[in-house]
Amino acid sequence: MQDDLSQIDADELERRVSAIRERMRPIEDDLARLRAERDVLLTEVRRRRRLEERTTRADLKAAMRDGSFPTVGELVAGTESGSFDDYDYNLKTGGQVRLGFPGSRAQSLAFTDGVKLAQAGDFAQAARLYAAGWELGSPGRPGVRVHFPGTRQERLVPADEVYARPGERFSG
Repeated sequence: MQDDLSQIDADELERRVSAIRERMRPIEDDLARLRAERDVLLTEVRRRRRLEERTTRADLKAAMRDGSFPTVGELVAGTESGSFDDYDYNLKTGGQVRLGFPGSRAQSLAFTDGVKLAQAGDFAQAARLYAAGWELGSPGRPGVRVHFPGTRQERLVPADEVYARPGERFSG
């Protein structure tokens, strides 16, 4: 095809390009209309998803206020075995978090006796440390280290501000 085009003069090439552009114009107009329709539908999908998330989060916060879900401190004090992954964790604001450090494969809780630091990788270890008088946190910094899933953002929060609810793995 290159050889064929090299034999055509410049005016003929411009005419062919113009003809193709004319043939493309209605298709581009249709495509623009379809994209606009798609964008309107996607906006509605986002609106509904956000409304559902807001409602779910409000319901979760209400359930936490009502005492339906234990705090991490209550859970550690009353649970003898099981995996931290059996529960989903939320801040009192409703935001979902994971226990421990960002980037870590397994969730963990830090305990201190005031001088030393120990990490618990499950409720059995946490129960042993708690029974031995250790508290959640690190020396001089009580609380629970949490991070937001999918981010490197972490925070140390009081144990009574992190709530646990049975996760999908635990409940089903």
